[in-house]
Amino acid sequence: MARALSDTSSPDLPSAFRVVPKTGVIYVTSEATRLGFGGGDESWCNLGQGMPEAGALPGAPTRRTKIDIDLADQEYAPVAGIWELREAVASLYNQLYRRGMASQYSAENVCISGGGRAALTRCAAALGQVNLGHFLPDYTAYEELLHVFGRFSSTPILLEAERGYSFSNDELRREINGRGLAAILFSNPCNPTGKVIGGQEMADWVASARELDCTLIADEFYSHYLWRPDLVAAGGMTSAAAFVEDVNKDPVVVIDGLTKNWRYPGWRVCWTIGPRSIIEALGSAGSFLDGGGSRPLQQAAISLLDLAATKQETAAIAAEFGKKRDLMLFGLRELGFVIDSPPEGTFYVWASAKHLPKSISDGMSFFREALKRKVITVPGEFFDVNPGKRRSGRPSRFTQHLRFSFGPSMSTIEVALARIKEMIASESA
Repeated sequence: MARALSDTSSPDLPSAFRVVPKTGVIYVTSEATRLGFGGGDESWCNLGQGMPEAGALPGAPTRRTKIDIDLADQEYAPVAGIWELREAVASLYNQLYRRGMASQYSAENVCISGGGRAALTRCAAALGQVNLGHFLPDYTAYEELLHVFGRFSSTPILLEAERGYSFSNDELRREINGRGLAAILFSNPCNPTGKVIGGQEMADWVASARELDCTLIADEFYSHYLWRPDLVAAGGMTSAAAFVEDVNKDPVVVIDGLTKNWRYPGWRVCWTIGPRSIIEALGSAGSFLDGGGSRPLQQAAISLLDLAATKQETAAIAAEFGKKRDLMLFGLRELGFVIDSPPEGTFYVWASAKHLPKSISDGMSFFREALKRKVITVPGEFFDVNPGKRRSGRPSRFTQHLRFSFGPSMSTIEVALARIKEMIASESA
């Protein structure tokens, strides 16, 4: 079982070290690799992948395949990122979300890091001795992140499938006040459920954070993959940054990067946006945690943040990934999966196998059996974020769920659904 990976000892590991659990995607990929899965092997269908297909899309800007490296860029980048990229990020957010607003982001409101996990780790390292709220379910990598840094106390907030994983502003205020939360970490759109807090909902959340002095740490890596009609009509992108009144006072931190929304996961160029004082703290944390990101790739990233190119890429994503979303939703429902709520964002479908044949009606059993047919999925229990295993001995609420990615190509999804259909028929016999 996956949770065996949480053990902190190993007969092969020196006593000074502990086993660090693998996150959901890393775990399922490792298990598939043991059975022959490898990069470029087109015989496998990776519905567990956390990245979008990175090739050309109809209507999208031409993909970058080469970069020139100036002699000066062989040096280290500043820990907070090169100034020009920080300026480009601030400018893009001002153009997308803050037109006509008195308070504007500047380079001093931006910190660059070598990947989303590095950005999240910097945030965790910079937090004080506070209560930090997080939702269930949510991004698998939060679990170890919230456990390793012991200065703050992580507090789970349960979301209910029966309510489509919704969470109102009144509930947010009650959690902040009742549990004494000083910060809340959440992915938006949510990985894995696809739930989105946007529009007036997010405006209310930001207003509550401002009033109650609770920092919102918004992981917005899927914020250009939107399927909710009102958000599509508003431009197909969303960010808490749109509702900040004073960029240097409002307790709102936004994390994003080239990984998903620009479909350059291998570049590992990400950014954090927030009040100047927080950005300074993140730079200090980065000086001992990771030392900063790649200078050549940061230079190359500047041109990708052009406003027109960003809108063009987002429109192409909406057109192509929208088709794959429909295929995945229809295909899984036809196969007997229960979908609590269709995804409003992301490129994932969160589905329950509870009505499938008993032998594959839980996430881990389904995952194991699907591997035999070269289909990779992610069992739902990985998203039951449980730092330090404080809820040990209790079964996860999501043991029958799985996350299916429609990040791969359309043809890969079609083959995967066909193989799953054959598997279900075989288990039903």
